[in-house]
Amino acid sequence: MSNPSPCSSSKPVPDRAIEVDVPSQTLVLRDRAGRVLFEARVATARNGPGERRHSECTPRGRHIVRAKIGAGQPLNAVFVSRRPTGEIYSPELRGLYPNRDWILTRILWLSGLEPGRNRLGEVDTMRRYIYIHGCPDEDPMGVPSSRGCVKMRNTEIVTLYDLVPPGTPVTIRG
Repeated sequence: MSNPSPCSSSKPVPDRAIEVDVPSQTLVLRDRAGRVLFEARVATARNGPGERRHSECTPRGRHIVRAKIGAGQPLNAVFVSRRPTGEIYSPELRGLYPNRDWILTRILWLSGLEPGRNRLGEVDTMRRYIYIHGCPDEDPMGVPSSRGCVKMRNTEIVTLYDLVPPGTPVTIRG
């Protein structure tokens, strides 16, 4: 077994990265060479970009996918506190719970990488429970409307979920 050279890093270089652009309400997954592997319209926070706890803003900066939740769940599976409820979203269900923050199908839980900006203290992305997740199909994409998360169409979050491992870098610009 050979020893790594002193110049080599023990951290693997990610082979793909997610970019979320708040002004254009888009998400792009690129490979290491910069080629687009996946692209989608999204909906970020109705309160705009921002990092403070309880702001309901979308946090900017460098993040990673800390956890993937929902493998094997059906389209429109409803999640509360990152757990499937056993419900399948429908407009009728929305009528019964008009104030519920609809988190559907899959969750990519984000963790900030920049102490003081999006990690630790009052700006900690993970402690704010910021996700990339599915939402009701009738919710418009390209229009800021979330409570801080990045919302996507259910079929698109399944595609993205299957393309990225935990640890995938995520940059949110805005």
